[in-house]
Amino acid sequence: MKRNHFLDNLAAGRPQLGLWNNLRGMAATEIAASAGFDWLLLDQEHSPRSLDELAISLSVIEGCGTSAVVRVGSHDPHEIGRVLDLGARTVLVPMVETAEQADRIAAACDFAPRGIRGVSAQTRGGSWGNDAGYLQEARGNICLILQIESLAGLQNASGIMAAGGVDAVFLGTADLAASMGHLGEPKHPEVQAAARHIVELAASLKMPLGTLTKNPADCSTALSSGYAFAAVGTDTAMLAATYRETLSHFTSTEKGNRNE
Repeated sequence: MKRNHFLDNLAAGRPQLGLWNNLRGMAATEIAASAGFDWLLLDQEHSPRSLDELAISLSVIEGCGTSAVVRVGSHDPHEIGRVLDLGARTVLVPMVETAEQADRIAAACDFAPRGIRGVSAQTRGGSWGNDAGYLQEARGNICLILQIESLAGLQNASGIMAAGGVDAVFLGTADLAASMGHLGEPKHPEVQAAARHIVELAASLKMPLGTLTKNPADCSTALSSGYAFAAVGTDTAMLAATYRETLSHFTSTEKGNRNE
């Protein structure tokens, strides 16, 4: 069975730099995966990527020597199982608000009698039946990350982190800000105070913590202040910013009369 290097790096305490991959298509994924990031997130919550496209993206990322993290769209055990069957070894689950939810999500990642995941080794995750030890070894090679991104999740963070089978947590400041009444203001002082609380709590419980930032400076700050892994941004935002920066070098006359 191929080792989960993302999980191994967490265990070793090695910081990991990532990128959010929102763009569909093999080329966009391969460009990002071959750039040298430690991990690349494939977002199934906000991106319209099909399961077939997800399988191709996983294969492309693996071929580039980068770790893939898949964010599913819900807590649905069937959805989580399908992603694991496709070969995802690191799964991020959004909007976790209670320890009970954490327990149910963890159960979806393991076979009976410990969990409720449907049993099959005849999948891409099981090397199409060619991995004789897959059923026994699969859970130990899965990294489960739970996303805390609401006021309820913040209040129950210690119970979520203490749940069995949780390998890391992820702080989502955009939704947390909205939940706290500061929509679009993830850097509001109250949101930042809540973030510091999560960093301190995760450190005290020896729970690896990750987050998504918007630029290299914020990402470096996160990695130096207690986060075990952080994404430097999203490919869509980076591409849009590059286009805007390029256009800024031209006068309105040179750009033509597009808006007239």
